[in-house]
Amino acid sequence: MQNKGKYYLTTAIAYTSGKPHIGNNYEIVLADSIVRFKRKEGYDVFFQTGTDEHGQKIELKAQEAGVTPKEFVDKVAGTIQGLCDLLNISYDKFIRTTDTDHEQQVQKIFKRLYDQGDIYKGAYEGLYCTPCESFWTESQLVDGKCPDCGRDVKPAKEEAYFFRMSKYADKLIKHINEHPEFIQPVSRKNEMMNNFLLPGLQDLCVSRTSFKWGIPVTFDDKHVIYVWLDALTNYITGIGYDAEGNSTDQYKKLWPADLHLIGKDIIRFHTIYWPIFLMALDEPLPKQVFGHPWLLMSGGKMSKSKGNVLYADDLVDFFGVDAVRYYVLHEMPYDNDGNVTWELIAERLNSDLANTLGNLVNRTISMSNKYFGGVVADKSAKEAVDDDLKNTVTGTYAKVVEKMETLRVADALTEIFGIFKRCNKYIDETEPWVLAKDEAKADRLSTVLYNLVEGIVIGASLLQPYMPETAEKIAAQLNTTLRDFDRLGQFGLYESGTRVTDQPEILFARLDMKDVIKREEELAEAMMAEAAVENGEKQLGDVIDIDPKAEISYDDFAKLQFQVGEIIKCEEVPKSKKLLCSQVRIGSQVKQIVSGIKAHYSPEEMVGKKVMVLVNLKPATLAGVVSEGMLLCAEDAEGNLALMTPEKTMPAGAEIC
Repeated sequence: MQNKGKYYLTTAIAYTSGKPHIGNNYEIVLADSIVRFKRKEGYDVFFQTGTDEHGQKIELKAQEAGVTPKEFVDKVAGTIQGLCDLLNISYDKFIRTTDTDHEQQVQKIFKRLYDQGDIYKGAYEGLYCTPCESFWTESQLVDGKCPDCGRDVKPAKEEAYFFRMSKYADKLIKHINEHPEFIQPVSRKNEMMNNFLLPGLQDLCVSRTSFKWGIPVTFDDKHVIYVWLDALTNYITGIGYDAEGNSTDQYKKLWPADLHLIGKDIIRFHTIYWPIFLMALDEPLPKQVFGHPWLLMSGGKMSKSKGNVLYADDLVDFFGVDAVRYYVLHEMPYDNDGNVTWELIAERLNSDLANTLGNLVNRTISMSNKYFGGVVADKSAKEAVDDDLKNTVTGTYAKVVEKMETLRVADALTEIFGIFKRCNKYIDETEPWVLAKDEAKADRLSTVLYNLVEGIVIGASLLQPYMPETAEKIAAQLNTTLRDFDRLGQFGLYESGTRVTDQPEILFARLDMKDVIKREEELAEAMMAEAAVENGEKQLGDVIDIDPKAEISYDDFAKLQFQVGEIIKCEEVPKSKKLLCSQVRIGSQVKQIVSGIKAHYSPEEMVGKKVMVLVNLKPATLAGVVSEGMLLCAEDAEGNLALMTPEKTMPAGAEIC
């Protein structure tokens, strides 16, 4: 394979405030698939990832945990790196912003920028978001909240050093206009230009005095360097940059980066702040910044308190490493958010991995063993149907390269699985089991099986960057090695006469959805309990004891009829301070129910709710209005009420039993 030169890729470094979820891990898997592909193409790859470990949020979390900030980040950084290793990430360097060499270079960079007039001392007054460690003006808020994370902000004022952003704004605008590939996808570029650069840049706060967990400013030690100037510079400090002009040969070889792969939520920092810092240092800008979309849980962000956070180690434990890698890579659109649930992963595993790929490999090996004692030989008994198979298989590499050049990784995987689908279709077309019944067609049967094995080898070789363990397992079962990419346009390189394994391994076993849901529910319950403990609650949550009533028999209970009802109309009961009158659809009927919940719900809040209804309660008249049932509520020690609603979507009229 010809050396095509260097390729330097970085991910955003993970913030060490806690264990990352699968949405965070998506980025590192995406990056790994790209660099593995580049290595197979012949590039000299350097892949850097790591952790961002300073800031006020870390300091507060360490205080809550009763440990030093360094002890806190050491533990979380270990977890993050462990997840990278679990997901089979082939990084070349894992940098930590608490590394001594990084901290020293950040201090040098800050001093240099100050000495040349790009950084000056002033005071900052604004609205501060602690989780994002960002100041905002009133006009920048969204519904009074932080525009980045949606959390509350607080007024804050402190002495700070500032970077003169406007000094380099025109130069950056010119660079973006002259390099359309710099910010991708294009929608991210338009957002940065229209929302930030063209309206005019404000000077950026680059130091803090309200906390201590950061890299100290060498000439003013009551200040620590602001997290973004600290974190962003890892891309150059990690490969040997020196602000005093003594950068290493590695830095001179690798910089500028070929790709910064980041989440869309931090695109501003990487396409505005970071390029301007580099301009001030008189260093080249990275060739491309790609802001990937988010991986969401059922269309929304993940939350531990809701029990809907998916962690890579839990998923890998149940589905396996390559199944998780395949799902997150295949299901993430190029420019829109993707969706992930346990059920969706299981469905994709069953359809693509167990059926399309796993069954193909197993059938091919099994037939080779059954008909020829495991020996795969090309007898050159060709037929016209072979040509389309060969054209599909040998033509896929060029299509995959085209997709990967624009980072359309999901589309690249679809092209690769087109090989496996075509091989399955080839089995249906050639019907090896029919050929086996006619001894005169033995050479044709042998050729068919050879063609299948060759197609699988080429497909597995292409699959290696995305599912490395699976690709190697396939090659081992076929008693061969995965091929270099420059040989994938040739059909027929599998050595004729090779014997495949006589014990084919099931690559992916089909999953029973009941088992998937059970495991998901177990983890969700454990997660919510853990979140309750972290929030200072008891393991079982708040409890209330009430006086017990007399026991009843099952026959007594069976007389009560509970159903799900949907409130279609609700209004206040005239002359009553407590009552609401609701029209409740239950199956094809509508019942009128009066409830003493006016202090807790407005009529507008009631409409549309699915509620638990005691249907066969004898009608009664309350404040002159007939009530034909009862809405069930829970009440706490302070008298607060909450309507009982079904956990999952249920039709009006469903029986509650």
